[in-house]
Amino acid sequence: MRQLAILLLTPGLFASAAWGQSATITSAVDQEVTNIEKQIFDAAEAMPESRFSFSPESLQIHGADYKGVRTFAEQVKHVAASNYALWSGVTGDTFPKDFIGGNGPENVKTKAEILKFLKDSFALGHKAASMLTTENVLQPPERSKSTRLRLTLFGVEHAYDHYGQMVEYLRMNGIVPPASR
Repeated sequence: MRQLAILLLTPGLFASAAWGQSATITSAVDQEVTNIEKQIFDAAEAMPESRFSFSPESLQIHGADYKGVRTFAEQVKHVAASNYALWSGVTGDTFPKDFIGGNGPENVKTKAEILKFLKDSFALGHKAASMLTTENVLQPPERSKSTRLRLTLFGVEHAYDHYGQMVEYLRMNGIVPPASR
């Protein structure tokens, strides 16, 4: 019971209820998925396709160590692949073998393909949120030690981490992130 109380005090869940939305676990978590989906998708759309291969390594900043960091495209694909990895455990969907490794399928290369991969991954997040109930939220899904709520919210938290990196990549390219305009 203590674990549930701590989880329900998560700022995002608390904020959802404060805005007058239905105070259910499903609706609160789904709103969090929606919020990060918009941030990530808008940032990905803002980067021109010609700059999807950008990595700060190319700037060769004296004293900086960006060797081997992901490109912008790899950041977006990583978010999508991680969404699948985390949320498929909640939904019971099969995690595709070509998503293993963190950067998603190698054949997804164009901006349009990457954005579709991203959009589809967030659809799985909405599905995961819709499957949360007061009865199952603290139960781990099959083959997991984490609870359904933890896996679903970790998908959101992980995406926010990479959103921050995407914002830096946009700014390094002279692009003001859509959320900051």
